[in-house]
Amino acid sequence: MATVLICRRFPRLSRVTTFSTTAKCKAESGSGKSKQKKEENPETANTSTESAATIQLLDPLDYRVLYNPSAYAKSRAASQQHAARNSGHALGDTSTSPGAAQVQHTFGTTSSQALPPLRNALPKPKSKPLLEQTISARLSAAQTKEEAEDEKTETHDSKEDPRVFQKGRPEYRSLSYDRFEPIETLSLEEGDSILHSVAVCKGSQSPGTITDYFRKLSRLPAEQHAALVSEPRFNALCRCAVKNMGSFSTSDLVDILKACVRLVVPPTHPLLNACEDEFCRRVWDMNLDQLLLVADCWRCLERSVPSYLSILFSYANMHWKDLALPQFVQLVYIIGEGRRSPADLTQKVESMILKYLDSFTLEEVGAICLGLFKSLSGISDHVMRKIADRVSLQMEDMSTYALVNVLKMLRYARMDHLPLLKELGKVIPARIPTINIQGIMHITLTCSSLHYFDEGVMAAVAMSLPSKVTYCRSKDAAKFLWSFGCLDYEPPNEEEFYSSLIEQMRRKLHEFGKFPEHLLTGLLGLAFVKRFPEELIDYALRDEFVQKTRGSKYELRKDLFTLGKSVEIECPSYQGSRLPPQLYQEITEMVLSFAEQEIYVRPEIVEATSLLESMLGGPEYVKSHMILPHTRSSDLEVHLAMDGHPIPFNLKDRIADKKLKDIGVSLTDDLMTQLIKGRSNSQFPVEVENEARTPGQERGEEARTPRAGDRAALSGGALIADARLQVEPKSGHGLEAPPPLTLNRQPRGVKLAIQVSNRNHYCYCSKRLLGLHCLKRRQLQQLGYVVVELPFWEWFPLLKRTHSEKLSYLHYKVFNPALLSRAG
Repeated sequence: MATVLICRRFPRLSRVTTFSTTAKCKAESGSGKSKQKKEENPETANTSTESAATIQLLDPLDYRVLYNPSAYAKSRAASQQHAARNSGHALGDTSTSPGAAQVQHTFGTTSSQALPPLRNALPKPKSKPLLEQTISARLSAAQTKEEAEDEKTETHDSKEDPRVFQKGRPEYRSLSYDRFEPIETLSLEEGDSILHSVAVCKGSQSPGTITDYFRKLSRLPAEQHAALVSEPRFNALCRCAVKNMGSFSTSDLVDILKACVRLVVPPTHPLLNACEDEFCRRVWDMNLDQLLLVADCWRCLERSVPSYLSILFSYANMHWKDLALPQFVQLVYIIGEGRRSPADLTQKVESMILKYLDSFTLEEVGAICLGLFKSLSGISDHVMRKIADRVSLQMEDMSTYALVNVLKMLRYARMDHLPLLKELGKVIPARIPTINIQGIMHITLTCSSLHYFDEGVMAAVAMSLPSKVTYCRSKDAAKFLWSFGCLDYEPPNEEEFYSSLIEQMRRKLHEFGKFPEHLLTGLLGLAFVKRFPEELIDYALRDEFVQKTRGSKYELRKDLFTLGKSVEIECPSYQGSRLPPQLYQEITEMVLSFAEQEIYVRPEIVEATSLLESMLGGPEYVKSHMILPHTRSSDLEVHLAMDGHPIPFNLKDRIADKKLKDIGVSLTDDLMTQLIKGRSNSQFPVEVENEARTPGQERGEEARTPRAGDRAALSGGALIADARLQVEPKSGHGLEAPPPLTLNRQPRGVKLAIQVSNRNHYCYCSKRLLGLHCLKRRQLQQLGYVVVELPFWEWFPLLKRTHSEKLSYLHYKVFNPALLSRAG
């Protein structure tokens, strides 16, 4: 307990040097978990073991020590190993990550003051070799929060190794940096002797000697690498290498770069600047294996090298036909890690995929898909379908990691490959409990993105998630909520499932300022299933948060619009923040403008509108618009009196139509025939007093009884003309509305919101409505509308049928007595 109390007084672990000897003794004993980590990553084996020992010393009762991990050397090593599992930062990015910026601050100097806490803990170098003296200080100084939590983190929180495909063929050893290459550890005395020689010779070593020094020093134990990199004599060796850069052979230069990878040299180190320039000059004198190996080393170093990658891609483009299978897979992997897709390679990549598809291992198939996904490379439906064909036949033999990578690309390509999706429903549910949280998220997101609902998959995810929810990033929690809401699925454990995710969203609230899209994604997913956490909604609708959304790379105003209006309709007691009226106005105009250009003009909607106008008596009886603009889909609005007769209400369209009539009408043969026979084609004008009414007044008089002119409009000649009409007309009239319903209370009008649906409103290959459209219909009902659907599986085939068949179908839908009884 004394140890714990002192830690509380010295929260920065690098200063607790008093206990370094104890920590070292503890470290030698090791633990089961640290041995397991040693097998997974030999380079950091000693690091992990000693870190575990430090936890046992300083945290015997789950005591948590607060400190700043970015201030210590080993945080760089830990983050490097973690990033290697997480596929690293983009090679092609032009900016440095925040972590890299911290690293530059810590190691980017050749001064012995690079690590002040370490310097103060070291005795004079005369008594012992310098590197040996740093062990005890390193044990305490390098214990970062990330490493401490790794000791208690189960596999759900770990990310898979994107390089696992390289284990399938020995050829990859010459194309990539092999982290598992066995090396003979250099003793501390030998390392100190090399550094002493560097100090004595003062830059007079030959290029061969310099290369040999780098090779040997990189074989020092991993826990001493950070101390070495900050050592002034090592920096002197680096300066000597920069001075002789042009004199190294290509193989020696590659060895120096590999040594830098093993030593975890910071990506902004001057030596790496010189190496990059030299490799760019030598590209055309190197072979493809060397070029790919160097590119892989840059990836391991987390260094952005866009110029080198451009030259590499140009070289590959010229030698495309010479690419062997492993070279091609490694190249696609590098393209993905570089987050850039060379446009001139797209077709060649596709041709090579087809050439080698049957020869790829399943892990290589996953690596290809991940590379294409990360680089946002477009791929033809033909090639994607071929990949999906193979995966669907061998899914049981495929690792979950490789399968998830295929699903990412399937989602990106919007490929509805039913055999693969059905096989997924058979294979994945049993694996869900063993998959890490991000893998589960991508599986769930693929299903929702493709609108594919498989209850077995979704239920397995829901049952597994609550116990792992603390490992969710803000992005993961948001995507889970969106996916379940999008598919309108509330699992058997819905309360536990949703409450755990909502609580995780609250815990991650601080992240949403940087990633506002994640908060809106999660809240919309909740709104779809009628869940409105007011605390989070209040935060999302505040002016400060709205301002942050403007800086996002995504268009988030529509999401804010949908959320804000949904809260107004469904949460009348909500007292929190609301969006300003001017923002509503701005977004409404934007949405309506889009609808006029893209939605109202769709053939199925135009046809339904025209036929309804013909059937009911004119444009004043039908309005094609968005009743709820925030739901981003159109409606055909119709008003009926309680006796079933239509009520004219669309005054604006009727006046516009009237103005057009005043201009003049061309007399055609058809029109003359209709006039002679006394048929009205639904063109009777409404009385002048009705023209003076406002839309609001008409809405308030929905229960009035239609006059004779209205009845005449209803019984338009278009309905009488076709003898094949399936509804028997009364003598002297066309189709009549159903007889009035007898009600025990005062009759009221009925507002119909007719939905002309399409396949995108439903789950794939099913009649299960998606969450957004469930939300819309629920809100329409709350506003007093009766929802009438023209489902695509009924309406689309009818578009090819006769005029009378379509009218008969619409008459059945609009004048269904059940609608009036529901409204009453």
